[in-house]
Amino acid sequence: MNEFDPLFEPELSRLDAQHWLRQCRVIESACAPEIVYQGRRLILMASNDYLGLANHPAVKEAAAQAIRQYGIGAGAARLISGTQPPHHDLEVALAKWKDAEAALCFGSGYLANLGLLSSLAGPQDIILADRLCHASVIDGCRLSRARLRIFHHADVDHLERLLKRRPAVRRTLIVTDGLFSMDGDLAPLSALARLANQYEGLLVVDDAHGTGVMGAHGRGSLEACGVEADVPFHMGTLGKALGTSGAYVVGSETFVRFLVNTARTFLFTTSPPAAMAAATIAALELLQREPDRRARLWANREVLFQGLIRMGLRLTATASPILPVIIGDEALALGVAQALLERGIYAPAIRPPTVPKGSSRIRLTVTAEHTREHLDQVLHAFQDILASRSLT
Repeated sequence: MNEFDPLFEPELSRLDAQHWLRQCRVIESACAPEIVYQGRRLILMASNDYLGLANHPAVKEAAAQAIRQYGIGAGAARLISGTQPPHHDLEVALAKWKDAEAALCFGSGYLANLGLLSSLAGPQDIILADRLCHASVIDGCRLSRARLRIFHHADVDHLERLLKRRPAVRRTLIVTDGLFSMDGDLAPLSALARLANQYEGLLVVDDAHGTGVMGAHGRGSLEACGVEADVPFHMGTLGKALGTSGAYVVGSETFVRFLVNTARTFLFTTSPPAAMAAATIAALELLQREPDRRARLWANREVLFQGLIRMGLRLTATASPILPVIIGDEALALGVAQALLERGIYAPAIRPPTVPKGSSRIRLTVTAEHTREHLDQVLHAFQDILASRSLT
């Protein structure tokens, strides 16, 4: 025991008493529909690898070739040790895919949001953010030191009231997730874009979970809502549907040059490995070349969604492969997650502060690689659990 441990034990005890305490679990296999945990083979229903690209042979081979050519580490930040070809090629490919002039990659979605928002706004500005925005968005807003106002989730009327009452500022930002990670619902992007135009604001969209999943071509929530031409820049991640790691911002060449010179999370951090950029290029090519992956994803989503609804389980207003089963009580949610684990399903309970108090849930995520047998086993597990306890 360390002499400083008594400083931390009260907080850990408090979290434990509230059923909020977490721990890291060691998974003994690759990210796939089936994983090995504590020597047992389980069905993984908690991965954002929506298209099943994280373990694709072509993606792994692209990373391996880049390691052989460029090594493991990049050495320093890109403005110090230089940009390696895979980083440049990835940004060109992302810009082309998104029909944008330019793109800039970051080490993670968290870093992208911190860098983007703290570059866009300052103390003389105001940010209006959806209540359910990702933590990285809220932290980026706070880091900017702009005035921060929260509008009710997806509530366009409340947002407009706040816009009408806002003080005189240099710049107004309206910030939202495109697809909300814990509820699986889409932001009303068309209405938000209209308000941004009407009140001379900038609409900033975090499309982490929409990228590769939403829209006719998988370009994301903006494509799905028909507002790609109305939103001048947005952020998305590479570690979900694309199966790799990192994040991007796309926009005009001028805007990307602005970020290169102002985003501290780009300026002052070592570049991600070239191998990761090369793997992402391969994943992006697969995404565009194999639209049947998205078709399988949505077919699987519909099977599981309809099965859960028929049981009478309470789901959010999801419009995506994210299917949150609302349990409510934290202790009950933990019990359901454990019962699922005993039945061969890995789907941890999502509890505060990740979601609001009283809305703990089992957040199921479907992928293109799940089989019908996987989904049937999940549904049978829930049916079995429902027979012994009330979840509705």
